[in-house]
Amino acid sequence: MRKLALHWKILIGMVLGVLFALLMTNFEWGATFIANWIKPFGNMFINALKLIAVPLILASLIKGVSDLKDISKLSKMGGKTIGIYILTTIIAVCIGLAIVNVIKPGHSITEETRAQLVENYKSDADSRIAQAEKQKQAGPLQALEDIVPSNIFQAASDNGNMLQVIFFAIFFGIGLILIPEEQSKPVKEFFDGFNEVILKLIDIIMLAAPYGVFALLAALVVEAPSADLFKALGWYAFSVILGLIIMMLTYSVIVYIFTKKTPKFFFNGISPAQLLAFSTSSSAATLPLTMERVEEHLGVEEEVASFVLPIGATVNMDGTSLYQAIAAVFIAQAFGIELSLGVQLGIIVTATLSSIGSAAVPGAGMVMLVIVLAQAGIPEAGLALIFAIDRPLDMCRTVVNITGDAAVSMLVANSEGRLGDPKAKDWDDNYKK
Repeated sequence: MRKLALHWKILIGMVLGVLFALLMTNFEWGATFIANWIKPFGNMFINALKLIAVPLILASLIKGVSDLKDISKLSKMGGKTIGIYILTTIIAVCIGLAIVNVIKPGHSITEETRAQLVENYKSDADSRIAQAEKQKQAGPLQALEDIVPSNIFQAASDNGNMLQVIFFAIFFGIGLILIPEEQSKPVKEFFDGFNEVILKLIDIIMLAAPYGVFALLAALVVEAPSADLFKALGWYAFSVILGLIIMMLTYSVIVYIFTKKTPKFFFNGISPAQLLAFSTSSSAATLPLTMERVEEHLGVEEEVASFVLPIGATVNMDGTSLYQAIAAVFIAQAFGIELSLGVQLGIIVTATLSSIGSAAVPGAGMVMLVIVLAQAGIPEAGLALIFAIDRPLDMCRTVVNITGDAAVSMLVANSEGRLGDPKAKDWDDNYKK
């Protein structure tokens, strides 16, 4: 078991959780046993994900912004890079929302199962409804006003105020860029080290993922032992994968329009990095290979690739953002919550901004989803519905993340006149135009 990859362990935990729950349903005391002795471990796992959300945003986003180093550099290539990254993220979220609203995977859950889910999480749902009523009474610019915190410590004490934390992190990172390097260096080194600690904490939390999934799935099966729930999960996974495929095709079309490079050329050049991203579920782990493929096989000059790609590993999480949009609406549909156009526009903003703070490591997307759910007023407990199949989907969306990085690097290089012919090394595999 120790030699198995994490995604296999999670899949095994998922299957064992379902089988264990089905076995326990044959006993009168089975449901009570799972509720009292198994489900709490799943709740602790979700709480651990919530616990790391604020530190993750602060550490990774401050580091990402401060790594730009020079505002003048940011104003030209940097501004262009960030702008395109944000634009592709918005496109990804919109694709996700369009798909989930057309397919409606959460609506395949029957009213009876939905009622059971709502009853299980009634207290949480009631508090969200109360918050929604309060928001209705606010002014038209209240949402914009709420982004700017009056007290960062108060904002950081509530995951529902994550936009305020994101605002502070960006603001703080810009401040680090603007002061002399000798003064900013100690602070930046602190946040670099802080970021490494947070990434290691995520690794530790993800070690518990198989057990958390086991507990969550066991409790889910006992609390809602209906086949239509698993049918809905199938439709949910289909929706996510369909959205990711459409996003990949969108990249190839954009690259062709602006650089005249064919989709075949683009995918041949980046495919080894895609396979590594699929196996590691980590944009950061794939970054060295991504840079090599982009420079030698896609023709992007080193100066552009070394600037655009590292930023993309932190800022550009198109696959993750698309998944967050679909997951958020799916969970809302599963709980019978109808999301207004305004709330879904809020999901676009939140998913776009939170993706900037997503660490390029396995499992970080789930942490960011907590932010999106809290901001949209959707019960975070709904994570139990989707976490079991999150790891395979994480592998798929990481492929989209690094593909987006490569596509944007080609666009920026082309606009700067620094996109040339591939220059593969002699020892490397041959490229194909």
